[in-house]
This record gives sequence, structure tokens and C-alpha cells, in this order.
Amino acid sequence: MTQDTIRLTTAQAIIGYLANQFIEIDGEEMRLCGGGFGIFGHGNVTCLGEALYDHRDVLPLYRGQNEQSMGFAAAAYSKQWLRQRFMFCTASAGPGTANLLTSAALAHANRLPMLMLCGDIFITRLPDPVLQQLEHYGNPTLGVNDAFKAVTRFWDRITHPAQIIQSLPAAIATMLDPADCGPAFLGLPQDVQGWAYDYPVEMFAKKIHRIRRQAPDVVEIAEAAAILKSAERPVIIAGGGVQYSRATAELAAFAEAHQIPVIETIAGRANLLNDHPLNIGPVGVTGSDSANAVAEKADVVLAIGTRMQDFTTGSWTAFDKSASIISLNAARHDAAKHLSLPVVGDAKLGITALATALEGYSAPANWSGFAQDQRKVWNDYVADNVAYGNGPNSYAQAIGVVNALCDPRDRVVTASGGLPAEVTANWRTLSLGTVDVEFGFSCMGYEIAGGWGARIAQCEREPDNDTIVLVGDGAYLLMNSDIYSSVLTGKKLIILMLDNGGFAVINKLQNNTGNESFNNLIADCPTVAEPFAVDFEAHAASMGAIAETVDSPADLGEAFKRAKASERTYVICMKVASHDAWTDQGHTWWEVGTPHVTDNPKVRAAHEEQESTRAKQRKGV
Repeated sequence: MTQDTIRLTTAQAIIGYLANQFIEIDGEEMRLCGGGFGIFGHGNVTCLGEALYDHRDVLPLYRGQNEQSMGFAAAAYSKQWLRQRFMFCTASAGPGTANLLTSAALAHANRLPMLMLCGDIFITRLPDPVLQQLEHYGNPTLGVNDAFKAVTRFWDRITHPAQIIQSLPAAIATMLDPADCGPAFLGLPQDVQGWAYDYPVEMFAKKIHRIRRQAPDVVEIAEAAAILKSAERPVIIAGGGVQYSRATAELAAFAEAHQIPVIETIAGRANLLNDHPLNIGPVGVTGSDSANAVAEKADVVLAIGTRMQDFTTGSWTAFDKSASIISLNAARHDAAKHLSLPVVGDAKLGITALATALEGYSAPANWSGFAQDQRKVWNDYVADNVAYGNGPNSYAQAIGVVNALCDPRDRVVTASGGLPAEVTANWRTLSLGTVDVEFGFSCMGYEIAGGWGARIAQCEREPDNDTIVLVGDGAYLLMNSDIYSSVLTGKKLIILMLDNGGFAVINKLQNNTGNESFNNLIADCPTVAEPFAVDFEAHAASMGAIAETVDSPADLGEAFKRAKASERTYVICMKVASHDAWTDQGHTWWEVGTPHVTDNPKVRAAHEEQESTRAKQRKGV
């Protein structure tokens, strides 16, 4: 060691480096890494655990209950911070690390930064085979950690302490790149974690990061502007990338200046307020009649910050085949989909450049008026849909109750099953950027864990507001242990546990394709000996939450007021109908595989009906 170097273990160097990375957000410097989630085992406790202990004041470590839920929490944390900050997850070798695979896939699908620091087998191989090692007879280098190559944007196995001098900056650069953002993985062999090296002192100097804004090409802007100027029925599809670019104000100003209707994707919910006159509603399979009517008639579609997944595009039937699509996106891969005219660049800069190029252009008044009339009809439908008293308890009614009573800056979180569609269709945005509907990976279990991660981030900037989680009984039973985590860490959640007796939305799909109810609702499972109701209230209370069960939306409203007043995680349980209580409007066609050969006449008829709509499907690459 010299004056220019410092001798540290690999683990100490990794954590020391992370502790000295900062980012500038709205003129304020803060640590780029907000801390981490960790479960220790023999693969990470002795070396990485030692390093984390010495930095516990600046990189707080939250002890998770399940590695998968830790990853969900880390993803939700970065989403709350608009991908400007991230958390790490550390897991032991073997099954602990394997549990992170699903959450890495979720972060990858949603383009969210998350750093995984995971134990690995010994590089020397002297003690092989070790506990929890998977042996591949023809390839001794292959192990569990290699499975992460498919679900990460950056992957490395550290086989020498010096490697992190290159690997750590590369991982962070990937996580902060708007075009290539996603999870990063570092495999840390148990011996290498403790090996020492003389690192350059400058490696640990304070570094301030700023997220790059790539200006779009002037030729692409000119081509896009020329197409838009010729449009008689233009529409903007606003995706999650608008929020990640912090471009909601520019979006609103652009739409207003040119009187172009805006429709939102699932990830783009809360790009505009509910009452903005050009907010025509959510589009696609889980959308609104208003947005879908506009999408179907549009002659030019300007897609901003969206990867155009099938729920947005109605499996590419939502738009007229002759419509021109312009895609403004930081990622070239997303911008060029389905023969779109790509405009590769930052949403904020791209919208600003387009506004200049379009100066003087305004969409025809009859087109904007048509869109607004459609939205008024949809507003009336939603108001009726969320009202209660004349039908069975429903998701929509519960959403309406919470929407009416929550603070505008409260954050709503949901993910799998029927709730994403119901929230997307029925939630009326009160404040920008307050809706997290995880539907990139549609992952059961994200709801409560993601709520915990979002709440940790929320407490760093808006501690007086609440994180509200909506979860069905199926997802609750899959992963609920972060109720306990939220109580342990003092990160209050309000959780609505809506029980419809099983996997009701998949039962709905099953029935809609002509199939009989089978193995989705508890009552229809052939291997269930004796159906019984779970006491969700008692279960949540056993983990330290305040919990109660209500019978009706009216009672839910009173319980929600008590939850708002509480300082502790509060779980409200209510039964909702599994049949005939869904939002039945606002859906485009969605391609699902159906049997081409069957003896069941109902399944055959459903298949023929499904195929009859395929003629509208836009072909592309």
C-alpha cells in the first residue's frame, strides 16, 4: 500500500465505492444508492456483511423476509425515484440468490435499476462441491448465478479484486442509462469477497452523477414534424418514459399548444391529471372506450416513452392499419418497433424540439372535440361503475371509495390479477406520478413488497403522504411477509386486501374462451377436499399490522379513514364478487392462444370469434 492506494477487501471496496456515489436531483445532491435489502447466509455474511456493517449509517440495510420480495421492493423504490436512485439486494449463494430471479426479470421488463450483490462458489474450487452448489459435470464454471444473464442488463462474476475497478462503474453506468436501464448483477465468490487488494484512493472520491439526456436527431425530428403537420386526427400515446424523463409539464404544454388528444399507457397513468381537457383516458386492453375510440380513428400516432406492449396496442389491433406511427423513445429498440418512424432521444428534449418544429400547427377542432366528447361519456361510465349500493361488492367500488378519500399525493400500488385493469380504468388521477401499476411483468407478489419499497422512497421526500396497496387474495397468499417488514421498519402501508375466492381474473379468461371454471377459484379446484375461508384479518394482525374486515364499500370508507389516521400499517379486508362485477367496458382485442381443434363446442365458438378479429391486426416487426 502506498499514499496513492488503500488496501481493502473486495467487499469493502464495493461498499466503500457505493457509499461515495451521489446524484444531483432538482439541484440537491444525495446518495445515488439509497441503501439495500439483505438476507445473510454463508455466501455473503462474513465478508460483505462485515463491509456493510461499517457503512450502516450511510447505506441503511433493510432485512427482508424473502429475497424475491426484496427485489420487488428495490424495483418499486427506483420507480418512485423515477430511476434516478437505486437500491442493492444481497443474497447468499444458492437458493437465496435463485429467489431473486423473478424480481430481476420484473426489473428488466420494466427497465428499472437494481443492483444485485450475490454470493457465489469459491473461485479456487478447493472445497468443491460446497453447500448449495449446483454441479455441471461438463462445465465447472456454470452455476445458479449464470441464470441471471437472461434477466439483467449487466452481468459479471468477480474473479479478482481488481475487476471491480472496471465492473462497478460499468454497472452503475448501465443502471443510469435511459436507453439501457435495468438490473445489474455481480456474482461474488466467497473467497474473492475477502481477498485484499491495493485500490487507488481516487476510486473512492466523491462522484456526482447526472442522468444523460440524449437530444434527438434533427433529421428525425423534421421527418416526424412533417408527418404530424399533415395529420387530421393525431393522438399522443404517453408512456412511463414521460415520467422518467420528468417531462409531464412538457407533455401537457405540447398537447395544449397543438390541441392533440393524449391517451395513457398503464405505465403512463398519471402523466396528466384526470380533469385535464386533453386527457382522453387509458388505452388498450385495460383501457377506456374513449381512448380506444380515438386510437382507432387516429391517422397519426405519436408514441412517447412507451415500449408499445400488447396491452397498450390491443395486440396491434387498436390502431388503423394505415395510421402512421412516430415513436419518440430514448431506447432505439423501442423506437423502431412495428415499422414506426423512430425518433431516438430523451422525451423532454424530444417534445421540446417537436414543439418548435410544429409551431403554428393545431389539430382540427372537430377532432379534439370528438375526443373530449368520448371522454365525457367515459367519465359518466366510471362514475356509475365505482358507485355502490345497487350491486355486489367489486374492485371498482373499492377503488372509487379510496380515490374519493385519499390525499392527492398518496401513491397507489398494484400489480397482478384483475386489479391492474380495474385501477387503470377507474382510478381518477389527482396528482402527477402517483400511480404504480406494475404490468410490465404482471408479477404476483409485487403488491405488498413493492408498496414497502415505494414507501421507503416516499418517506425520503414525502413522509406525510401514504402508500396505498391494492391486492387480491391470490397475490396476498403468494407473498405477504412484507407486512411484517413494514411494521418492523416503521414504514406504514395502507393495504386493501380484496378477496374474490381465488384467481378470479384468470377464471374470467377461462370462461371467456369457452372453458369451464377449473383450478382457479378455490371452489373449482378438483383437489380441494374442503374449501374454507382464510382469516386474512387475523393473519395480517399476526404480523403486527392493525387489521379489520368490512362488509361493504360504505364500511370500507370508514375503515380507510381510520387507516389514514393510524401511524402503523393498516390492512382492510373485504370480499368482492368473483363473477359479474368486472369493469365490462374499455377493452380492445387481446391475442391469447386458443385451441384450433377441440370437441367442446363452446371452446370452438370462442376460438372462431377470437380469430375473426385478427384481420384488424397490424403486421410489423
